[in-house]
This record gives sequence, structure tokens and C-alpha cells, in this order.
Amino acid sequence: MNPAGAIVIFLIWWWVVFLAVLPKGVEGRWEGEDDGVKGADPGAPVKPELKSKAWLTTKITVVLWAITQAIILSGIFNFRE
Repeated sequence: MNPAGAIVIFLIWWWVVFLAVLPKGVEGRWEGEDDGVKGADPGAPVKPELKSKAWLTTKITVVLWAITQAIILSGIFNFRE
């Protein structure tokens, strides 16, 4: 597999995992206490914690990417035919 293909697979895995991790621990403004932000949408998260979710996504993605690369490089599935 060439490096460009490996990067594309990593990016696809990263976005899939990020969209799965994104709702983890989200509390809407209407569910929590008043945070002092006037005019904010009630459905917006109080503390989105995007940085920690991005790091968690990256950690999970590295594992999934390594498994994917191992399967591709081992020849279990032949994608060339």
C-alpha cells in the first residue's frame, strides 16, 4: 500500500470514529444549570470538550488503522483482483 492510500484510510477512520465519539457525555443547555450565556441555543452543548474527544478519536483510530493495515498487507483479502 502506498503512503497516500494509508493516509486516506486513516482520515476516513478518523472521521467515522469522531462522529461516533462526538455525542459522548453531551449535556444540552436546557438540561444543565444556567451558564450565563444569554441568547445561546438551548440545544447547544454546555461543555463540548472537543479537544479531549479529538484525542480519544485519534487513539481509537490508530488502533483501527493498524488493524486495517495488517489485514491489507497480510493478503487475507486481495483488493487487486
